[in-house]
Amino acid sequence: MPQHIVVTEYNPLWKEMFEKEAEKIKNILKENLIEIHHIGSTSVPGMAAKPIIDIMPVVRSINDVDNLKNEFENIGYEYLGEFGIKGRRYLRKGGDERTHQIHIFSFSNKHDINRHLALKYYLISHSKDAAVYSQLKRELSLKFPYSIDDYCNGKDSFVKELEERALLWQKSLKI
Repeated sequence: MPQHIVVTEYNPLWKEMFEKEAEKIKNILKENLIEIHHIGSTSVPGMAAKPIIDIMPVVRSINDVDNLKNEFENIGYEYLGEFGIKGRRYLRKGGDERTHQIHIFSFSNKHDINRHLALKYYLISHSKDAAVYSQLKRELSLKFPYSIDDYCNGKDSFVKELEERALLWQKSLKI
């Protein structure tokens, strides 16, 4: 059965769910872990989202993460390697009714780390853009309730534009 795309209103428990899962990830990555971030729409207070917790660990060695595949599988993750983004390790939990996603990057991958964090903090600081994005996601989830590809394609250009604005906004803060 394909993934059912459901967008819900913000749930304050998402932060708690992140923290609980982050502890498990820390216990696996140990000294390789530099920092761990809650990213994606569930990390933006007040924003509607698919109730999937996106987690971004930043590590010293991305290649060392591959040796931990079994440990991640033991806590319910499917280990998918780069999965379309060079230098990333992507893992997901919950099958078609996904609950968590991990996007692991090496600290040297400043581009991907920065774009995820810039977007998060931009949306936190720009509630009108967060509201427009929330509405787009609601509409797409109703239009494509069982097609994650169509759902993602429907928001792709909007997200890329948001990301560009977020990066410019972030750059302007570093004056």
